Amino acid sequence: MTRAIHHPDWVPTYGHQLRMSGIHFDTLRIQGLRGEEVATRLGRLTGDDAGPIVWQGTGLRWMYFLLPPRTAGDRAWPLDVERFGTRHQVSYVGVPALNGHTWPLMWQSWPTATAPFVDADRLYAALGADRSAT
Repeated sequence: MTRAIHHPDWVPTYGHQLRMSGIHFDTLRIQGLRGEEVATRLGRLTGDDAGPIVWQGTGLRWMYFLLPPRTAGDRAWPLDVERFGTRHQVSYVGVPALNGHTWPLMWQSWPTATAPFVDADRLYAALGADRSAT
């Protein structure tokens, strides 16, 4: 099934731009291979409709999972997950355009009408955090 790409107003028309996490969305960042594995697992859990996940291809490589605003602080995330956009922290996250040259940022998973943001519960399950609590 093909998912129609959704174009939220915080996604730039071309290139990439910084957006304030905690306002437009909350952000969870996971480094390297772990982030890529979580993104792949989340894709499987959601039928490849995971919501917006940004891949940064330089340096240590990062995955940025964009959640609805004011939702990342609702739970204790694993230690290897960094939160951006909490109440007392201003953070900016790079967001690529949906098309064109956006290096070093690219979409691992686009926002869609059915998944305009990553679902925190599904991301938590993809992290395996729900199993470690038992």
